[in-house]
Amino acid sequence: MSRLVSAKEMLTKARDGKYAVAQININNLEWTKAAVLTAQELNSPIILGVSEGAGKYMTGFKTVTAMTSAMLDELNITVPVALHLDHGTYEGAKKCIEAGFSSIMFDGSHYPIDENVEKTTELVKICNEKGLSLEAEVGSIGGEEDGVIGNGECADPDECKRIADLGVTMLAAGIGNIHGKYPENWPGLSFETLAAVKDKVGDMPLVLHGGTGIPEDQIKKAISLGVAKINVNTECQWAFQEATRKYIEAGKDKEGKGFDPRKLLAPGFEAIKATVKEKLTLFGSVNKA
Repeated sequence: MSRLVSAKEMLTKARDGKYAVAQININNLEWTKAAVLTAQELNSPIILGVSEGAGKYMTGFKTVTAMTSAMLDELNITVPVALHLDHGTYEGAKKCIEAGFSSIMFDGSHYPIDENVEKTTELVKICNEKGLSLEAEVGSIGGEEDGVIGNGECADPDECKRIADLGVTMLAAGIGNIHGKYPENWPGLSFETLAAVKDKVGDMPLVLHGGTGIPEDQIKKAISLGVAKINVNTECQWAFQEATRKYIEAGKDKEGKGFDPRKLLAPGFEAIKATVKEKLTLFGSVNKA
């Protein structure tokens, strides 16, 4: 019996409690273990995000589900954990549903709105039948995600309403946010757009992509305006890289058994944990499991 849960309940609680659940994107065993252990330590719900690229890197979605489910079991993780497809294609969404993911994001933002509505409608039906949560996206989000580049666009609130009304669990709407590193001249989040979207979609939990590099006060303001889920990816990668580089530059890999991957990857693993802790604290989900 899988311990994975849909993100629906955790997001409803987050929306009502005015905090946000972190989606931490995972890339391998270290990432997954760091995320779930930190969530357990801080008694916080967590969403593990898997992009199609990361899923492929980990040999496939079934491997990811098997590893995550087994890990929650072996580590006796009791906080709510959702395994979520990030920026899924229509085909990818179907594969993840089949592979046992507990939450799906279908990103139809690049389709004409009618086609986005049509495909989302079908996925809402399947996810409802299987008890999975579904995230939809309207209007492209800037920056780079698996090789696709956009530039901090803002979603059309009326299109957001059309998608929200289909019965999705959560909605990602572009509000000037960007994946990856924010440029020097980034104008900041468009709270005007966020308020307009909120006005149209009512109680729908909103999702903020590109959580790396948004100033803390803007994060907090976004949460107060209805954002219940924030995605973090690049920041954990930077932390891992930085710690691994330090270890090697200090020549630790040449000392004793320092080359053993368990030792070599340990500083990076701890750095991911520290980053996740920082995010769960900032988003306000500590002790909310």
